[in-house]
Order: sequence, then C-alpha cells, then structure tokens
Amino acid sequence: MSGPLGMTASGWAGRARLRPGGLLYGGAVGSATAHAHHSVQVIAALGGDDLLMAGPDGEPFGCRAYVVPAGVRHSVLGGTARGVVLHYDPLSSAGRGLAALAGDAGGLVPAAADLPADPFEAACALDAVLPGGPAAEAAAHPGLARVLAWLPGRDGVGLSRAAEVACLSQSRLAHLFRAELGLPFRPYVLWLRLMRAAELASRGHSLTDAAHGAGFADGAHLSRVWRRMFGIPPSDFTRTVQWM
Repeated sequence: MSGPLGMTASGWAGRARLRPGGLLYGGAVGSATAHAHHSVQVIAALGGDDLLMAGPDGEPFGCRAYVVPAGVRHSVLGGTARGVVLHYDPLSSAGRGLAALAGDAGGLVPAAADLPADPFEAACALDAVLPGGPAAEAAAHPGLARVLAWLPGRDGVGLSRAAEVACLSQSRLAHLFRAELGLPFRPYVLWLRLMRAAELASRGHSLTDAAHGAGFADGAHLSRVWRRMFGIPPSDFTRTVQWM
C-alpha cells in the first residue's frame, strides 16, 4: 500500500544494490528498530524533513545525515520520503575512512541540489565521493578471480574449499581477500548470501524458500541476520524495494 510521495506502509520503497561488503539504497527511508550491524552506515535525507534517529542511549536526535560506526546500536525513529542509505564493511577503505568521521555528517554529504534527483542515482554518486571511494570491483590475482566467479550461488562454502578452487593456501587466500577486496572471507560470503536471498524474494519466492536458496537454515535464520544488519524484517524491505 502506497502513501504520500511513494512511501509505503512499511516506510521503505526504492531501489537497492547489495554487494559484497556493502549496500547502496535510494528511496523512501522508513523506521528501523534498535540494531547494530558490522558495517559502517551512512544515512542521509535528500531535502525536506530531517531524519529522526536515536543512539545507544535511546535519546532521539534530528539530523540531515549521519555516519554510524560498526557495532554501534542505533535506530531510525522517523524517516524521509527521499533519502539514501549506504553500508560499508569496516575493514574496507571506505569503511575505515568513514569510521573516523562518525557522527553528524551534514558537512560530509553534499547538498541535495548537488546530487542526482533520483535517490538511487544519488546513492551511487555519494558512494563515489565519500572517503575511500567505492569498493574495488575487480580482482587482480587470478586465484582470487576464480573464487569470486565461483562463489555466487554456493551454499555452505568454507575457506578451505575456496582455497582449493583458487589453488592457494587458506592463509594466502584470506590475505588476498583483505588486501584486494578490503574485507575478510566470511563477511564477503555473508553479503553474497544476503544478496541472493534478496534476489529470490524480489522474484516472488517466499522468505523460507529464499532463505534455503541462499544457504540459511530457514526463514527465521534469514530474518535474524537481516534484522541484525538492518533493523527491519526482510519482508518489509523485499516487498517494496527493487533490487538492482
């Protein structure tokens, strides 16, 4: 059900791209219950009303933009009809750069007039100018490239099996993940699984089927991971978000 300016009953409606180590979202920003994720988050309103958020102490505050460090409990009490949300792994170059600037990001995020009018395009543009820049998209080492091409759609993959595919030792492959992608193996795989679950749910699969298809034990397992990452149940997001 839609409301003013394209917002839905869940508060979230827009376009998103999940990628290993991060997420880009642009559209209506809804509320999110108290949560803490392993990623560094940038959240911003694109004109109009400010966001209403709460930190670890639960005290509400308003802001146009904010950087939330990894592991910091927070919530979104009031969203906006046009906004962006970006997530970065804390070990990525962008995550490290942003973590040092945690807090009010009004001076970090360009004014809405200086960003594309489309919220998702604004998220992509912001991703390119934030400290550290966007995450690396290509792997130079051939063994790592083989693993990245092989991983999508695999269930229950461990570092040992991936190392066999790469024809490398586990320690060498783990080093390449950190050095070339900026994040460890396990978070990379978790983001792939979330991306797969979101893709399946967006195609009309039930959350249970999406969970199984992405390697989660069941729908409850997927919901726990999703809530821990984003503070909302996956059903509220996947029904109203177009995945890119």
